[in-house]
Amino acid sequence: MADAVVFDLDGVIVDSEPVWEEVRRAYVATHGGTWQPDTQRRLMGMSTGEWARYLSGELGVERTAEQVAVEVVDEMARRYAERVPVIDGADEVVRRLAARWPLGLASSSPTRLIAAALAATGLTEAFGATLSTEETERGKPAPDVYLEVARRLGVDPARCVAVEDSSNGVRSAAAAGMRVVAVPHGAYPLDPDAEALAAVVLPAVGDLTPEVVAGLG
Repeated sequence: MADAVVFDLDGVIVDSEPVWEEVRRAYVATHGGTWQPDTQRRLMGMSTGEWARYLSGELGVERTAEQVAVEVVDEMARRYAERVPVIDGADEVVRRLAARWPLGLASSSPTRLIAAALAATGLTEAFGATLSTEETERGKPAPDVYLEVARRLGVDPARCVAVEDSSNGVRSAAAAGMRVVAVPHGAYPLDPDAEALAAVVLPAVGDLTPEVVAGLG
């Protein structure tokens, strides 16, 4: 039996990956950079500092990494103020699982965007531990954020089930020793090696039932 469930945010609870791509793609074009076909997949799971340095250094954006981070996150915050794109059924899944297990949140989003998303969905109190990779040394696919969430929950990572949508997220949770439920976003399918790390692959987060989690114990 699992002792806790740890969710990712982007692509699992909120359908924000397309918004992130739209905002960062436009930002790169506006500031003299070149967006590559694999850019979005590379950025998924990176911490704010990591993707800001990537845009500034690898894509040729004519801004410092610090400027990139502030300006892109400001635009994301503006988008969230208009509408947080909650994935159908995700809030119900979180509440259902929270009735049986302690929940954690391990996200690559900046802390203020996590707070905005959880407030908009009414899920802030559902999570016993919430952490951004802004607060860890390394972003995903390194296991840091998952290990720290498990520590804050007081649970052995090996007794946690993680819920992830991206290849780097799956790699991160698996590297932490967690059993991973993957719910890949249709626009960003899992890499074969990441899919092989998942204990279960579901077509949608709405298919994540207590029975699925209990079956991984």
